[in-house]
Amino acid sequence: MGWAGSGALIAWHDVEEGRETEYLDWHSHEHMQERLAIPGFLHGRRYSVMGSGPQFLILYTVKVSDVFTSQIYLERLNHPSEWTQQVMPALRNMNRSLCRVEASSGFGAGRYLQTVRFSPEQGQEAHLRGVLTSEAQLLAAQRGLCAVHLLIVDRDRSRTPTREAALRGGEDAVADWVLLVEGYDEAVVTQDRSGMLHQSGAAPEIVANLYRIDHISL
Repeated sequence: MGWAGSGALIAWHDVEEGRETEYLDWHSHEHMQERLAIPGFLHGRRYSVMGSGPQFLILYTVKVSDVFTSQIYLERLNHPSEWTQQVMPALRNMNRSLCRVEASSGFGAGRYLQTVRFSPEQGQEAHLRGVLTSEAQLLAAQRGLCAVHLLIVDRDRSRTPTREAALRGGEDAVADWVLLVEGYDEAVVTQDRSGMLHQSGAAPEIVANLYRIDHISL
């Protein structure tokens, strides 16, 4: 099974100290609802970090990645609401990545989510993709886990300049490949998977963070 859609937006960021409550209210009561009203958006989630890493993680899935270049979506990004104009400047260290869903296995959403950011070694892309597609199926069936997804970022689309990006202070950082591991057992979700990734063709730098879900909207 896995996700119904073939595209995803994933974003890691911090929020200016003292403005976290305002940010959470805005995201739950306006921003997430606004995004899910755009044709092609399927569901949205917000997470808070556990341990070290960016404070918040945002995840949206879409039917197809072309949704991210649709006129209605770009209109929304370039004509932000008054509340969005107030909150966007409070976001810090934004990594906003538009992705295709390369592989997705499992059912539902887990309480805990591990995000693993990495890049393939040159010439190892096809091998790494094949290994992780198979690994996603095996991991999703593991006790303590419920789903695993492999995202590959479209860097050009992710860097499209918009009014919202300008409000955040300019060009956002962008990831490359992302492995998402989610489940109901924190210890299993947070296991170190860097060895498996390195053996399969991933480059040395791997960044893993653990998140707990705050809000999910379908």
